[in-house]
This record gives sequence, structure tokens and C-alpha cells, in this order.
Amino acid sequence: MQSQKLSALQLDLLNMYSFQPKEEDLLAIKAMLARYFSGKLQENIQKAIEKKNITEADLDRWLDE
Repeated sequence: MQSQKLSALQLDLLNMYSFQPKEEDLLAIKAMLARYFSGKLQENIQKAIEKKNITEADLDRWLDE
């Protein structure tokens, strides 16, 4: 099995968890990260829609496939 290097984000999270944060803090951090990455995904989707001139009708048709 090939070992993978940890990303800077993973290393930062490991360092943060070493301080033994409370469960409520961990849940808040997870929610914050989820909101952040969800926002980034939405931005990228919107950029792709605009770049490729995808219409609402296209999206609806794909949902029905």
C-alpha cells in the first residue's frame, strides 16, 4: 500500500484536535467546514453553468434522465 502525504488542512486539523476540544466545539467546527465547502461547491457549479451556458431547462432535463 502506498502512503499518502497529509495536506496542509489535514495537518492543521490534527494539530487542533491534539488540544482535546470539547464535543460541542468539534460539532461547530464540522458544521463550519461543511458550510465553507458547500459554498465553494456552489460557486464552482455556478461558474460552470455560466461558462457552459447551461440553462434551467438543461438542469431540469438532466434531473428527469
